[in-house]
Amino acid sequence: MRMHADLFIDGRWRPGSDGRRFDVVDPADLSTVARFAAASGQDCMDAVDAAAAAQDAWAATAPRERSEVLRAAYEILSAEVDDLAEVIVRENGKSWADAVGEVNYAKEFFRWFAEEAVRVPGDYRLSPGGDKRIIVDRQPIGVSLLITPWNFPAAMATRKLAPALAAGCTTILKPARETPLTAAYVVDVLSRAGVPRGVVNLVTPVPTGALVQQMIDRPEVRKVSFTGSTEVGRQLLHACADRVVSTSMELGGNAPLIVLPGADLTAAVEGTLQAKMRNGGAACTAANRLYVHGSVHDEFVARLDAALGAISLGPGLDRSHDLGALVSVQERDKVAALVETAVAEGATLLRGGRASRHGAFYDATLLTGVQHGSTVNTTEIFGPVAAVVRFDDVDEAVRMANDSEYGLMAYVFGEEREAIRVARRLEAGMIAVNRGIVSDPAAPFGGVKQSGLGREGGSEGILEYLEEKYIALTA
Repeated sequence: MRMHADLFIDGRWRPGSDGRRFDVVDPADLSTVARFAAASGQDCMDAVDAAAAAQDAWAATAPRERSEVLRAAYEILSAEVDDLAEVIVRENGKSWADAVGEVNYAKEFFRWFAEEAVRVPGDYRLSPGGDKRIIVDRQPIGVSLLITPWNFPAAMATRKLAPALAAGCTTILKPARETPLTAAYVVDVLSRAGVPRGVVNLVTPVPTGALVQQMIDRPEVRKVSFTGSTEVGRQLLHACADRVVSTSMELGGNAPLIVLPGADLTAAVEGTLQAKMRNGGAACTAANRLYVHGSVHDEFVARLDAALGAISLGPGLDRSHDLGALVSVQERDKVAALVETAVAEGATLLRGGRASRHGAFYDATLLTGVQHGSTVNTTEIFGPVAAVVRFDDVDEAVRMANDSEYGLMAYVFGEEREAIRVARRLEAGMIAVNRGIVSDPAAPFGGVKQSGLGREGGSEGILEYLEEKYIALTA
């Protein structure tokens, strides 16, 4: 297993300048996988310096050359899917199938943006008054600080790195402290693919907040892209405000899933399992609030209960298991506390509700009789807990679905035309109709309300790292 546990600054792997390290823990057995280098303030400033020094040359690199580097990274990662999946399982805890699925998703961002690098649009036209030619050019925004979470440590890194590099921006990647080994693997892939010195840098600042602020305060840093909680996103927006740094934010979610009368329950249960249990429920797109019409409620619950009962829980390196560990004991305990609170507030625990005594495992869990507005209904669960709310009026279901500060993802199951009508009324940046997964590198990913700013993926993703420049010529 290829594994780096050092910082990557200015084209080389190196320990932190003050020698500190922190433990990376396997949540399945709580063993220490590695001791990763902690970045000091000096290390973070060195990363900014390296990225700034490399920016002009990388921006001047031909789009085709940038494209071929990303394509090479795609080819390398395609040959090493199992290797990276093992790293992910070891430090994140997810099941083997989820880890392999993530790597296959992650590598596609390299391929997609290899193709987008050579298709950056511009414009040239005569002004309406006829006095000038209008040229609209797009140029790299510059040094980009990319901050990624622990739940999809490979895919969130490639979803930011690939468009930034395709656009001609140099980068500083700051992964979550729980999963730095995966980020280091991705950076190593780019290094082997031929990314020039200084174009990609990796730091793990400790303490995090203060050192991230120091990097944002540097005038060379022109872009901050963050995936994580809405609470931290708000803090970063404040941090970026003084210098008016461009930001992209993919923040929290509390996705509703609506099962309409007349829905195909086989498709609805299968889709719910994907939307709720993929990645152990630790996804910003996870279906946290299940609103099921009274006419199909009992049968849906019975089928979902049987499906959850068939899920095998255990260490991800054992490929027979469907559900792995949560990322930490702390996350396991947060999920357990949510379920206990739900029961105290009147929900019925139909299945699961057990935390492991060893490791960060939590059973696939089903709650019924959940009330809209209750604690579990208004909290992003980030665990394998399905919480069902019964409804009898579709208009009321739409109102409840929209009754949230979040607006990232929503799901609707029902007869297609009716499902689409409901989908158009939902306040979400992405909506799945009669399916449980929507994520695709070729599609724009992002939310509305307090779920974020901007879009990642699709043709829109590269535009987040480009600035428009208007040039006027005499006609």
